[in-house]
Amino acid sequence: MVTRVRGGLLIGIAATTIVGLPLGVSALPEGLVAWPTGIRDTFLALDFGGLWTHPQIWTVILTFAFVDLFDTAGTLVGVAGKAGLLDEQGHLPRARGALLADSLATCIGALLGTSTTTTYAESATGVADGGRTGFTSLTVAALFLLALFFGPLVQMVPAAATAPVLVLVGAFMMEPIRQIDFADPAEGIAAFLTILVMPLAFSITEGIAVGIVAYTLLRAIQRRGRVSIPLLILSALFLLRYLI
Repeated sequence: MVTRVRGGLLIGIAATTIVGLPLGVSALPEGLVAWPTGIRDTFLALDFGGLWTHPQIWTVILTFAFVDLFDTAGTLVGVAGKAGLLDEQGHLPRARGALLADSLATCIGALLGTSTTTTYAESATGVADGGRTGFTSLTVAALFLLALFFGPLVQMVPAAATAPVLVLVGAFMMEPIRQIDFADPAEGIAAFLTILVMPLAFSITEGIAVGIVAYTLLRAIQRRGRVSIPLLILSALFLLRYLI
């Protein structure tokens, strides 16, 4: 990455995996190709009756929806900022399309019986290697589809090879903080808490929640209670989530 080599992260993962073979960190698979595991047991295995026999499931559904929404929003803004795709006001053009794609993937994933599908912050690695257009996304999607048939080879990669990449992703995502006005206590403290809580709580949503609530409180103190209604509503929703 320091020498601007394209695919440097992928080369690093592959090299670490190979070096780990004699050390016992990684192991050679029995084969390179395998047929993907079937989804017969999970496809359309929907239990609508459980919504009424187990009312507490509504809390789980709302929590997942809340986390998915703000994880996606936070990741989109962060990755788009790294790619230089935000406008002068810091807004993401055509964000509706990105959110629609994410929501459709979540719905389809649920019907197939997969874990929650969302936008991943690891996308910053693609941006760091020069990915900027929709063709990058299509290429990655095609490679993911192809990877289904190379499960043994993918499982060969140890966590020790991918963990450093995640650290670099965090470093990439730190670049936009230079645009934060730390001279403004409300903005600076809220941003600091957001950055601090995300890794400690292992959640983008938790960091956003703490940051927005802190920002609302500090702004209310600065302006003697005069805070925008949308900001108050958003803070109330975050607080309500913790109470539920």
